[in-house]
Amino acid sequence: MSRVLGIDPGLRRTGWGVIEIAGNRLRHVGHGVVDTDARASVPERLRALHDGLAQVVARFAPDEAAVEESFVNRNPDSTLKLGLARGVALLAPALAGLPVHEYAANRIKKALVGAGHADKEQVALMVRHLLPGVGEATADATDALAAAICHAHAAGTHARWQPAADAAAKPAR
Repeated sequence: MSRVLGIDPGLRRTGWGVIEIAGNRLRHVGHGVVDTDARASVPERLRALHDGLAQVVARFAPDEAAVEESFVNRNPDSTLKLGLARGVALLAPALAGLPVHEYAANRIKKALVGAGHADKEQVALMVRHLLPGVGEATADATDALAAAICHAHAAGTHARWQPAADAAAKPAR
């Protein structure tokens, strides 16, 4: 059994979600959002994100993390700030010694819904279906749980295919 922390980065609100994986079974452990004060300076907000994510890591003891990759926004300032928040989202679990995996939003949506351009409501519905007990969750927390589920599927596929890939890569004797 392993625990995965999913993170949906944002400077104002960073969603997080923790799931447990046991074989092909998923279980919801917790979810929430790290909020920052919009009136605070960017460095203060980044510190708040780091501290909040560090508390989540300490409380839930995940084995690895999955972070949603950022998309490029039309507004360069917004894109830069999102990139800074994403850096903290990658750094916080890495500082705790966790392997950190990144997934594009389209890949996450495809893993959950089967279509890379699914809307947020479809993703949220599938998260609630796959993780009974989630109940109502913010869009940020739902996206974070979706990232964790995507990683669970990717890790499971990798674990099933890796022995065959290793055997195929060995030179014949």
